[in-house]
Amino acid sequence: MLPLMNNYIFAALHIPIGWVGVLASERGIQRLGLPQTSPDTALAAIHVSGSNALFDPAHFNGLFKELTAYFSGENVLFDQSLDLASNPPFFQEAWKACRSIPRGETRSYSWLATKAGNPKALRAAGQAMARNPVFLITPCHRVISSNGSLYRYG
Repeated sequence: MLPLMNNYIFAALHIPIGWVGVLASERGIQRLGLPQTSPDTALAAIHVSGSNALFDPAHFNGLFKELTAYFSGENVLFDQSLDLASNPPFFQEAWKACRSIPRGETRSYSWLATKAGNPKALRAAGQAMARNPVFLITPCHRVISSNGSLYRYG
């Protein structure tokens, strides 16, 4: 769980597939949860606790518009600042590479490991996708095994 200070902002956003929790620092989004059935479960899924963070759904209006457009079938290039600096450098590079995969296309873990700077780090690439903190912004569902399977997805 993150220690929350005054410079953290969070909200639960109602998008076409349910509620998602989102947490941001002053530098950008740190977490965007998977869809849930209620605002409370959406916030619990991103592990928001404490009373020093600011609940401000309006702060995420741009993200809300992008998510709504995405689920309406539009090709959205998420234009949100991210704050993932507390994560391992290889994970950060893997997530950056993953965000370059065009909608409707997939890439292998091997491709991802190479793009992240270590062609032999297939397992680390898989771990990066498994620990992806920003659902859809980093489209980890576009990374598959070289044989075409989803390999341990979900």
